[in-house]
Amino acid sequence: MALFNFLGRKKTDTDIQTFSADGFNSDISVMYGDPVCERNLYKTLKNTVPVIDAAIYKIIRLMGDFNIKTDSDELDRDIKKFLQNVRVNACETGINSFLSCYLEQMLVYGTAVGEIVLDRKHKHISALYNASLDDVQIVSDGNPLDIKICTVNSDSSLSPVKYPSLVLCSAIMPEPAHIYGTSVLKGLPFIGEVLMKIFNAVGTNWDRVGNIRFAVSYKPNDNERSFSKERAKIIADEWSKAMKSSAPKDFITVGDVSIKVIGADNQIPDSNIPVRQLLEQIVAKLSIPPFLLGFSWSSTERMSAQQADILTSELEYYRRILDSTIRKICDMYFRLNGIKTNFEIIWDNINLQDEVELARARLLNAQAQKLENTLRKD
Repeated sequence: MALFNFLGRKKTDTDIQTFSADGFNSDISVMYGDPVCERNLYKTLKNTVPVIDAAIYKIIRLMGDFNIKTDSDELDRDIKKFLQNVRVNACETGINSFLSCYLEQMLVYGTAVGEIVLDRKHKHISALYNASLDDVQIVSDGNPLDIKICTVNSDSSLSPVKYPSLVLCSAIMPEPAHIYGTSVLKGLPFIGEVLMKIFNAVGTNWDRVGNIRFAVSYKPNDNERSFSKERAKIIADEWSKAMKSSAPKDFITVGDVSIKVIGADNQIPDSNIPVRQLLEQIVAKLSIPPFLLGFSWSSTERMSAQQADILTSELEYYRRILDSTIRKICDMYFRLNGIKTNFEIIWDNINLQDEVELARARLLNAQAQKLENTLRKD
C-alpha cells in the first residue's frame, strides 16, 4: 500500500498524508479483541491482586486538589463554589469525586468517558456523570483527528450521542493510529496469574500440612484374616469418633495398627524470593514507591527521596491529562453563564516535602542574588 494513498479516503477539513483509511483501527475489537473481555480481565486483576488495587487508589488520593484562577476574585469564588457543590452521579458531590472515578477508569482501562449533564432548559450544569465503557463505544467516521462517541443499544447497534460537546473523553498513552488508550495494567495479567498460583499453592500446602491428616494402617496376622474386614470397620469408626470429639480423646485398639501424618515429611517451598520478584514487577509498572505499599524492602533515605520524585513526575503526568477535562467543564460553566474570561488551573503541591524543597530553592536563589549584588558593588 502506498504511503500517499488518497483513493477511497473520506473528505475532511485536513489532509493527512500518512493516514490510510484501510489501516486505521477505529474499532476497539480490531485492536485488542473482545473489549468486554479485556475490561473484565483488568477489573478481575485489580480486584484479585490487593497490591494493584492499593497502588491505583494511592495514585488517586495523591493527585491532590486544584483551584481555578481567573481575572476576577468574584469569579474565582463562583467557580470554586460550583466545583465543590456540583452533583456527581447518584449520591456524590464535588468535582473531586468525579475526577477520582474518571482517573480510576482511565488507569484501569486506558480510556475514560464522562458527561456534563444540563438541566431541562439547557441553561445550567445539573450534574457530572461517569459513564460505563460497556454502554459506550468510541469510533471514527474516517478522520483520524476526530472521534465519535456512540451509545450501545440493546441490539448491539450504535447510536451517536445527541450532544457530543457535553461528552468528556480521555485516553492515556494511546498507541499510534489508535483512538483507545492503554491501561497501566497492560503486561500485568501474566504476573498476576503467576502470583495467584503461588498464593493458591501456599494455601493448599498449608491446608495439607498445617491442617494435618492421618493415615491409619491395620495389618492383620494369619489368625485375624478371616474377620479383618469387621475389625477394620471398628477401627475406622473409633478413629472417626476420636477425631470428631471436641475434647481430647484417646484411641485404643489391638493388633498391628500404625498411625502416620500425611505429608509430615514434606516441606512447604519458600515463596519469599519469587513473590518478591513478582511484586517488584508490579511496583515498577505502577511507579509506586514500595514503602507506600507497606513493603519494608532495603532502601536508603536517598533512594526513597528519588522514588518520591519519580512518583511526583507520574502524578504530574496524570494531572496534565486531567487538565483538558477540567478545562472543558469550566468552559461550559462560563459559557452557560454568559461569562467570557481566561483562567488557569493551579494544582496544589503534591506533598509537604515539595513545599520544603521549593522554600529551600527560593532561599538559595535569594542568597545567590544577594551575593551577586554584593560582588557588583565591590
